[in-house]
Amino acid sequence: MATVRETTYDLLRALDLTTVFGNPGSTEEPFLQDFPADFHYVHALHEASAVAMADGYAQATGRPAHVNLHTAPGTGNGMGNLVTAWHNRTPLIVSAGQQSREMLLMEPRLANRHPTELPQPYVKWSHEPVRAQDVPAAFMRAYATAAQPPSGPVYLSLPLDDWHQPADPPPQVRTVSTRFAPDPRRLREFAALLAAARDPVLVLGAAVDRAAAWPVAAAVAERLAAPVWSAPAPERAAFPEHHPHYRGVLPYAIAPLAEKLTGHDVVLVVGAPVFRYYPHVPGDHLPPGARLLHVTDDADEAARAPVGDSLLGDAGLTLAALLDLLPAADRPTPPPRPTPEPPGTGDPPDADALFAALAACWPADGVLVQESPSNLAALRRRLPVTRPASYFTMASGGLGYGLPAAVGIALAERDTGRGRPVVAVIGDGSFHYSVQALWTAARLRLPVVVLVPVNQQYAILKAFAELKSTPGVPGLDLPGLDLTAIARGYGCATRVVDALPDLADALTEALRADVPTVLPTPISTTIPTLL
Repeated sequence: MATVRETTYDLLRALDLTTVFGNPGSTEEPFLQDFPADFHYVHALHEASAVAMADGYAQATGRPAHVNLHTAPGTGNGMGNLVTAWHNRTPLIVSAGQQSREMLLMEPRLANRHPTELPQPYVKWSHEPVRAQDVPAAFMRAYATAAQPPSGPVYLSLPLDDWHQPADPPPQVRTVSTRFAPDPRRLREFAALLAAARDPVLVLGAAVDRAAAWPVAAAVAERLAAPVWSAPAPERAAFPEHHPHYRGVLPYAIAPLAEKLTGHDVVLVVGAPVFRYYPHVPGDHLPPGARLLHVTDDADEAARAPVGDSLLGDAGLTLAALLDLLPAADRPTPPPRPTPEPPGTGDPPDADALFAALAACWPADGVLVQESPSNLAALRRRLPVTRPASYFTMASGGLGYGLPAAVGIALAERDTGRGRPVVAVIGDGSFHYSVQALWTAARLRLPVVVLVPVNQQYAILKAFAELKSTPGVPGLDLPGLDLTAIARGYGCATRVVDALPDLADALTEALRADVPTVLPTPISTTIPTLL
């Protein structure tokens, strides 16, 4: 008779879940023993890195990914990036070991006391099977739950003595829909409001990229002769940023955001929250006289929006249906976006100069992963994203995601055969949150490039302190960190880029390498404004 473990592995094969990210612990060993040759175990040195690697892999492949954590402590280690996966809408199956059922009443060492509660509220579903025989079917339900909109992580707590129990007949392998179309009547109402608008504007979010809907988004913008903004703090780019209708990224504060929308009477938000704010700058959510129309696949997101009328539906299907209903506008094309001023020539350079130099040597099919919060505005100004599925970051605002996510994305590029180059821009503060991910990249010989703007401080926190008038905050400087020694210790190539003319050669050499490369680059310590 087949065991629970054998039946589960057969199911994982059928679901194309043969890559497992994790850091092994005692409660996971009965699952991992005699690990099958047709599976790939991606070994991370810390659970936070494992979760973010799986997140990046799932986003880049467009399929759910499986990450295996070590009972309660391992789940705790991974929680920061589990929060990010929730906000990123990443379909993750998070399995975690649990102590033996026979001892759980006594709460032995490494028992997860309340396993279904621990990851809440940052999972769509959390479960510990009542019987060992329910484990395979729980994986099937977890897969279906993670993949369906709004996609997101799920959590399974699995007692270590379940795996060798005799299994029930295997669960039926099922497929689930991952997209749904909008209500036709509500859609016509939205189309009529847009067609009658004097000066509409589009605000697009990450769901447009997840739906592979860049072309239809551009067609809707052109049909309406409307400018396009990225929603504030987007985790993915949703529109070709060299398009003449593109205006940039909206600020993530109430009053400044409304000011950017001044003059527009209808605001169509597709695939993003309304809105993702960070510092509290009070004001009206919209300019006077503006009406907001919100398209989302998440009923909770629609319900918590402070303004606007909502339409539930997949971003791509809704944009395509709107395009069929909208007449061509008779208004002029919006004026082009102003070209940014040339960057300065300081020594060390500022972030604008660094990213202008990066843009000049950027690979045409490159994938950008960023976690440099204080330099983000400069990065988005100087390096437009012009291809779908080419920009990834954390929607949560929590650090420690970008570096391991870049490793997961680079692995996905290898596994899918696309082979697109992956460049991560990681601040020298963010770099240390999940630095262990470099070891995994080196072991897998992934040619991911990590460009580190070095300003020896948490500049984003200094900017926030200036905005909120909170001087004297300790712990905001980062002296004495040797990034080169750390990178080499994990098995990476490294080269300090002291002069911007050297960046092109350093990037070209790094992209040709068969190991990850870390490129520390000193920049100015001037604190940018938060807004």
